Amino acid sequence: MTAHLTAETRTLIVNCDDFGMYRAVNEAVVRSIEDGIAASCSLMTPCPGAAHAAGLLCERPEIPFGVHLTLVCESPVLRWGPLTPREKVLSLLDDNGRFHPPERIPDLLAAGIEELEFRAQIDAVATAGPTPAHLDWHCLADGGRDDVLDLTMALAGEYGLAVPAWLDPARRKPRARGLPVVQPGFLDSFALDPEGKAETYARLLRELPPGLSEWAVHPGLGGQEVRAVDPGGWRVRESDHAFLASARARELLREEGVAVIGYDSVRAAWTGSSTSRLDAAPKRHG
Repeated sequence: MTAHLTAETRTLIVNCDDFGMYRAVNEAVVRSIEDGIAASCSLMTPCPGAAHAAGLLCERPEIPFGVHLTLVCESPVLRWGPLTPREKVLSLLDDNGRFHPPERIPDLLAAGIEELEFRAQIDAVATAGPTPAHLDWHCLADGGRDDVLDLTMALAGEYGLAVPAWLDPARRKPRARGLPVVQPGFLDSFALDPEGKAETYARLLRELPPGLSEWAVHPGLGGQEVRAVDPGGWRVRESDHAFLASARARELLREEGVAVIGYDSVRAAWTGSSTSRLDAAPKRHG
């Protein structure tokens, strides 16, 4: 384990999800890490803003990031789909050949999850810039099914990456291998009311227990264009960014003695090193 991953220290992973969804998310994620209290992010490689996000990472190799394995599309405007040729992953697609919306996640989970698409999304970063630190999932807590979690952990072992386990019983699998897992009560910021969110975050920091906790946050910038593209999420994203990039958030961390880490620290604990097979992959810049 790294120095911060101890049972006594109040340690918090602050990871920004949905990096790559669209440019206003990308810009807010970078600001939340460089100027705020966030420490890492998760890249959605099939999304329209993925190339822009990858470029930002190439310019900032110090930012830890993971691959946000994406099989769900919640935007009514930005309809992303697989990186794999569609005819090879038909079980992942709706009638329009795109990923299922959130309300059809049960249909997705009833079908076969295609390893080909997971590999395509991981490999998409192998030639694009810095090496990722972890794998996690978009809209599917712990992968949504036991076999998806098992597949993801196997891929993480192959590529030398960490995998979060947020809920029971999924948390038992890495714990049985002596790997760090977060406390019960993992936080997804979409579960919080945007109204009064700064006060909610302040209370959660004051109440943070010893050990390893995680916040999956979703910063984004506001504006009329964003509201049209992301009608169900822009309030969450705008209010997340407002707190994460605030001076008050930094002051609260100091006052409470909370150590914030990114998934680079967790990856080192999972792999026993900071290298992976992706480190050796040829990089395509520009």
